[in-house]
Amino acid sequence: MTIPAQFDAKTIENKWYDYWMKNNYFHSEPDHRTPYTIVIPPPNVTGVLHMGHMLNNTIQDVLIRRARLKGLNACWVPGTDHASIATEAKVVAKLKAEGINKNDLTREEFLKHAWEWTDKYGGTILEQLKKLGASCDWERTKFTMDPDMSASVIRSFVDLYNKGLIYRGYRMVNWDPEAKTTLSDEEVIYEEQQGKLFFLKYKIEGSEDFLTIATTRPETIFGDTAICINPNDERFTHLKGKKAIVPICGRVIPIIEDEYVDVEFGTGCLKVTPAHDMNDKTLGEKHNLEIVDIFNEDATLNSFGLHYQGKDRFVVRTEIAKELEETGALAKTEIHLNKVGTSERTKAVIEPRLSDQWFLKMEELVKPAIKSVLETGDIKLHPKRFENTYAHWLNNIRDWNISRQLWWGHRIPAYYYGDGKEDFVVAENIEEALKLAQEKTSNLKLETKDLKQDVDALDTWFSAWLWPMSVFGGIMDPESPDFKYYYPTNDLVTGPDILFFWVARMIIAGYEYAGEKPFTNVYLTGLVRDKQRRKMSKSLGNSPDPLDLIEKFSADGVRVGLLLSASAGNDIMFDEELCSQGKAFSNKIWNAFKLIKGWEVSETIPQPESSKVAIEWYEAKLQQTLLDIEDNFEKYRISDSLMAIYKLVWDDFCSWFLEMIKPAYQQPIDSVTFAKAIEMLENNLKLLHPFMPFLTEEIWQLIAERTPEEALIVSTWPEVKPFDAKLIADFENSIEVISGIRTIRKDKNIPFKDVIELKGINSENVSTYFDSIITKLGNVSTFEYVSEKVDGALSFRVKSNEYFIPITGNIDVEAEIAKLTEELNYTKGFLKSVEAKLSNEKFVNGAPEKVLNLEKQKQADALAKIATIEQSLAGLK
Repeated sequence: MTIPAQFDAKTIENKWYDYWMKNNYFHSEPDHRTPYTIVIPPPNVTGVLHMGHMLNNTIQDVLIRRARLKGLNACWVPGTDHASIATEAKVVAKLKAEGINKNDLTREEFLKHAWEWTDKYGGTILEQLKKLGASCDWERTKFTMDPDMSASVIRSFVDLYNKGLIYRGYRMVNWDPEAKTTLSDEEVIYEEQQGKLFFLKYKIEGSEDFLTIATTRPETIFGDTAICINPNDERFTHLKGKKAIVPICGRVIPIIEDEYVDVEFGTGCLKVTPAHDMNDKTLGEKHNLEIVDIFNEDATLNSFGLHYQGKDRFVVRTEIAKELEETGALAKTEIHLNKVGTSERTKAVIEPRLSDQWFLKMEELVKPAIKSVLETGDIKLHPKRFENTYAHWLNNIRDWNISRQLWWGHRIPAYYYGDGKEDFVVAENIEEALKLAQEKTSNLKLETKDLKQDVDALDTWFSAWLWPMSVFGGIMDPESPDFKYYYPTNDLVTGPDILFFWVARMIIAGYEYAGEKPFTNVYLTGLVRDKQRRKMSKSLGNSPDPLDLIEKFSADGVRVGLLLSASAGNDIMFDEELCSQGKAFSNKIWNAFKLIKGWEVSETIPQPESSKVAIEWYEAKLQQTLLDIEDNFEKYRISDSLMAIYKLVWDDFCSWFLEMIKPAYQQPIDSVTFAKAIEMLENNLKLLHPFMPFLTEEIWQLIAERTPEEALIVSTWPEVKPFDAKLIADFENSIEVISGIRTIRKDKNIPFKDVIELKGINSENVSTYFDSIITKLGNVSTFEYVSEKVDGALSFRVKSNEYFIPITGNIDVEAEIAKLTEELNYTKGFLKSVEAKLSNEKFVNGAPEKVLNLEKQKQADALAKIATIEQSLAGLK
């Protein structure tokens, strides 16, 4: 078989992915084996692959491929999320570009456009994941709007409503004026922004007096329905029971008293706008104040805004400040830092708004989720430090606002039959709703046409929190074979930014519906940042296209580049150089394979002692590394596992093992050693396969003809066996001897083709097991141990042992004496400076222990070097 000189990633990536798909290696069905299950964090259906996806899905693929090699029934369920807000925004923008206004369409017409958009773009990201090598069970691909998935969401809503956990209430909610929908508290990101504090003058009715009130939002004066003072504030005692006049709109409002007012903040009195502030609403309810809503759904002012009607709130803020100043109602402005709530999706500034919404009670639901992570440890977060964040969120949880003013998504299964707020029923379909409505009203004449379904959709996360169960049909049929076999899943890989949005809620849902955890381990990845530590984004132009990286560096190269620096929970400072390193590693492995396959094999020549010893050492080294790998995987240190394999293959296999067994130039290798070299290479490929699936499968298949059942992807992970740790330690000593020989050869310009003699004084009585290796790699003709120092020889030390290389005619003795004398004088000078430090009582008493030990080590090294140089000089004279 001819092996190509260069490794062609592009050709083999398509070839082997097609081969894996054709042989159905990714698909799983329940059987006698232990299952290993991962569910993908479903990306937005309209999304495209970015660096965060690359990292997340590479880690998942590593875990699933390793589980497959370990003989587990590996199942990785892929899928996409319908992403209500993001997808509806894209569809609305597309329609706008076509001259179509969403408001001119019926719900059914709009949803037709939304499904067309989804059908066109929905599979893009999953197809891109295949380029990465993701070995998902594509036959199990799910979409959160699939009929069975939708049915699960609706059943969940009905069940929770019937348990009294879902209710409809008129509440102050977070309103996103760009998406024109409510958001849950967790979808609001608070950012510190520099703004202004406006000091407004309110005239006291029936007098020339006025009150000055500080506000960051002067445009909301149109919604003012009271001014509040602290009853204990003596400054305002004279205002009790009086009324004030709102600037510009002229509305007369009462001055109320409440200890809620902070006498230290601003001017010590507060304008109350119950429709546009949560705390103001509480005050309004307590004091029975009028509620005046001044905003349209897009945050423009409505008719209450008078001549500002139709203008955006921020435009009004600028214009009204000017008008207030012109009318004498603006006392002053100050620069003010303020925490402003913004939409996690659209980045728009949130507007508090009163409206009827659906809520899920969380107080009781959250308790098992707190216990499983923070008390029993049934679910483990990696790294553990995220438990603090998890605890903070769950211990301070509020009821979840689950309704959204959107058309794209799961429509709330509430059906209205009258005009009253309580004139509704909740059911999985309209037929069941009709029966319930007839029972509730005792009106059998009601028909389905008399029922109107709630127009709102459910929060996207309300479907996502069921994901580990719904993908296996566990909500609709808890007894389904798939659900009983694959649930609970094993590992979840996701970002810490959705620890609450998704992870915690899945845990809550798992205990509520299945009575057990949805997964055992949560691996929280870091963010992928550029080398300047900036978060990658399209707007900054610092986010490379993952497919371009794969084209340039290969899928294996990119996977290795990402994972080498991807420790759990820590951000990755991404640099393309990492992928270049991954590509170089691929080439190193490929060239090692070519070297082995290029050797002529002899069935007759005996195995050299050096090869026998090399094999025993590498088998021990591989077992030691395998233990490290297993330990790192157990602790979810994926990058450490890769680094251990990287060092094993690059340093131990390529740099040492192959050199130790390599036959002499144009000579054959014995068949026993060759067979072991192939066996060791195959073990390396098994360890590497989860990280570098394409390259390893290519080499595996080139080593020998394989049936589909013998493919690397379904082979067996190396077995952990006992090993001789002393062998590994002894070899480290031999490496130092070989390095000493090579240093002298380099310094004295002795070519490797010239054989040398080596003599040693084994004062430490180290093992001589690797002497045949030293002889081969040093090109030593004879190696013997002596009891006394050798005259007329160059020498070097390894620990307390001395080694001597007798002088040959190739060395200029006089020049060597001069060079060694210069080196001796320099070292003595260095030693003098170190000993001066150590004899300085002030330094010794004040220096940290680490610094002191370093100086003592310098002293010991210098003394040893001086002894060696003096020995070499003695041998030359």
